[in-house]
Amino acid sequence: MYGSNGKILRVNLTERTVQTETLDSELATKYIGGRGVAEKLLRDEVGAGVDALSPDNKVFIATGPLTGTPTPTGGRYMVITKSPLTGTIACSNSGGFWGAELKFAGYDLLVFEGKAEKPVYLSIEDDNVEIKDADHLWGKVTSETTDLLQKEYGDKAKVLNIGPAGEKLSKLAAVMNDRYRAAGRSGVGAVLGSKNLKAVVVKGSKKVAVANPEKLKEITGAAIKKIREHGVTGQGLPAYGTAVLVNIINENGVFPTNNFQEGVFKDAEAISGETLAEKYLTKKDVCYRCPIGCGRYCVVDDVEGGGPEYETIWAFGADCGVKDLGSVIKANYWCNEMGLDTISAGTTIAAAMELYQRGKIKADELNGAGLEFGDADAVIHWTKAMGMREGFGDKLAEGSYRLGEMYGMPEVSMSVKKLELPAYDPRGIQGMGLQYATTNRGGCHVRGYLISPEILGVPEKLDRFSLEGKATWSKIFQDLTAAIDSMGLCLFTSFALGAEDYAELLNAVTGSEHTAESLLTAGERIWNVERLFNLEAGFTKADDTLPKRLLEEPMPDGPAKGKVHQLAELLPEYYEQRGWDANGVPTSAKLQELDIS
Repeated sequence: MYGSNGKILRVNLTERTVQTETLDSELATKYIGGRGVAEKLLRDEVGAGVDALSPDNKVFIATGPLTGTPTPTGGRYMVITKSPLTGTIACSNSGGFWGAELKFAGYDLLVFEGKAEKPVYLSIEDDNVEIKDADHLWGKVTSETTDLLQKEYGDKAKVLNIGPAGEKLSKLAAVMNDRYRAAGRSGVGAVLGSKNLKAVVVKGSKKVAVANPEKLKEITGAAIKKIREHGVTGQGLPAYGTAVLVNIINENGVFPTNNFQEGVFKDAEAISGETLAEKYLTKKDVCYRCPIGCGRYCVVDDVEGGGPEYETIWAFGADCGVKDLGSVIKANYWCNEMGLDTISAGTTIAAAMELYQRGKIKADELNGAGLEFGDADAVIHWTKAMGMREGFGDKLAEGSYRLGEMYGMPEVSMSVKKLELPAYDPRGIQGMGLQYATTNRGGCHVRGYLISPEILGVPEKLDRFSLEGKATWSKIFQDLTAAIDSMGLCLFTSFALGAEDYAELLNAVTGSEHTAESLLTAGERIWNVERLFNLEAGFTKADDTLPKRLLEEPMPDGPAKGKVHQLAELLPEYYEQRGWDANGVPTSAKLQELDIS
């Protein structure tokens, strides 16, 4: 198979056995690879009713057909499982170099089953695969684990691992790779922790076979040219990283502040990408084959490392009312070390700050630490405590929704399906709000990034306050994103590339004959499989919603003043666009059209 090794590595942790299987080429063609194939296998092999933290749940770590190839940003991998945070299907993906290395070792997909009796890690050196004891790694932060494994296997070995948060089953736990890269969302790190699986270290020496190398060279060159000539991918992101968005989003009045109580942060400039570049940035932290280079590497006092990203700066900054960028960088550092999702960690602290503001959380619970909006020391303190489940941090580790429930106010959780929302207030961006409400893994921005047309004007400028066409745009963006993820590319390439470009890249690598239309159909198939999993898990139309505040409380200030999100008007049209019934259930005709059983 071109673009693939045709090989699945299945690891049973209960029995400490490892075996290889042949990847079904028909399945890989139909679902592209990565996210699509792994989600189909999760639904077939595990089912939606499984307890996410039980040995019966499985973890699929998948690459796409373009992972490990010379295509731009072709280094991504995905972690697929049932989420302990949301109960939905979970798919978190990550960049760096680990995914490409897994392909070089000869595997497309890892499947982890059961639960090890005691902590273990998996070592993969081409065909030599072993389950090894991890007693010496358990309890270590992610950088220490990486150092210890690279000392044993060499600097060229790539390490994926969980931190203390994953070991302690925090529902906000991430899977980290290459030190600073995270498959962060949905608590996938806790599922590894529940299996006593600390790390996967990989070294490979093979190459990924390509169907048409000369054609691929030509198409890749053209794609890179487009990426470098585009204003977002060729200028904004390389210069200021994803934090280039701070001032842009704030100026549009949709930069959530103090747990979404406001939409304008008066100190945005102090935490902007421009300020980050001026005061703290020391170098870029670039992923495999990436012509964009948005990754940051920053130093403040005795802390240095990768990041922070835009979402992280917002979560620990404006959403917690904090204007000290140095403290935000430190909170990001501790998220990486603990193995925590920065978005959920920061916004859970923001929800706690509102509970404190409203008198629900009392000072005597906090053992002397602060919890007021604007307290820069508090975001660092509580990030560490959350990662270690120490004191009040034990409650934070459950996420914002469960925290709100503990204090009788789940409505302070700015989440959808219990997944904390990212850094855009949907009251002033109607399409983005529809995305939040309908995304299968919960409140997420990278399953259909409508900020691109509604704020940045890419590929064309849409009226962000209007409802017209937003259901159609949402479906197209969601389907395209599913295809891009499954190929193993970074979503940021979509600022410059269109569906035709992706189809050409995929065809050159795999020898397939995709068109833009067939690629979107494959993405739609993936989206519907996710939807079916969630329906089988008990989710209904009632879960396709937004926090009450965003539906009923008008934005208090700024350019979006007076706006609420008009989800009730958009949702029926969205279901219709998807070919679903009025309750959001895929019809038999739609499933037959997509050949989903």
